[in-house]
Amino acid sequence: MSVLRSRDNPRVRRWHALARDGRVRKSERSALIEGPHLLAAHLDSGARPRAVLVSESGKEKSEIAALVQRSGITPVTLPDALFRWLADAASPAGLAAEIEIPASTAFPTPPADCVFLEGIQDAGNVGAILRSAAAFGVRHAVLARGCADPWSPKVLRAAMGGHFSLGVREVEDLIPVLGSFGGTLVCTVVQGGRPLGELELRGATGWIFGAEGQGVSAQVAALAAERATIPLAPNTESLNVAAAAAICFYERARRLSTRGARS
Repeated sequence: MSVLRSRDNPRVRRWHALARDGRVRKSERSALIEGPHLLAAHLDSGARPRAVLVSESGKEKSEIAALVQRSGITPVTLPDALFRWLADAASPAGLAAEIEIPASTAFPTPPADCVFLEGIQDAGNVGAILRSAAAFGVRHAVLARGCADPWSPKVLRAAMGGHFSLGVREVEDLIPVLGSFGGTLVCTVVQGGRPLGELELRGATGWIFGAEGQGVSAQVAALAAERATIPLAPNTESLNVAAAAAICFYERARRLSTRGARS
């Protein structure tokens, strides 16, 4: 077990940059995950971290020690103050890991359910959407330029391991990717769409969500075969985009479950 004690150490400075600079994450295809839950989810997916970091107080915790042993990686120990400087979380748990950002892959044939995000800049919303997508069986997520970095620490924490059940892809422009999807594209709109419960939702479904207030751009919305609206109580303006996405994913999963029970 190696111990690093200086902020000037090149490895420490690099990990600090991975937690804060999306350009570094993209150029090195690496991200920093924090906490036992995310490392456990990463290991459960069959992946192996590139490095494991523990604080001096964290290495004494049985849960952290077990995960470090399970990872098969010799950990790097940092003094508590240095670990707090490096970590993004306000109250770090004493465990972090550097992981590889998976390469983007094309849609499978036949296609599987996907979520497309345009202009959603709030990291908490992006992470919550990825978490719900994984929970309800969506298999792919495509984020257009202008969305929060899906591999930032805040998005990773909000997704609670959802990344490791999804194929996550970032693209400059959604339009050509939407054209290659192969399933039914559904764009959610605050009003004017068909009620969500009336959609047939047969075959692979591609859900399109845009930023709150601005919504989906006209060019992207024009490619959708369906426009869906979630019915709300009177005098309710709209739902948070992450809440709307969770409802849509649940409805799709419920339909699939019902069809399976009848067959």
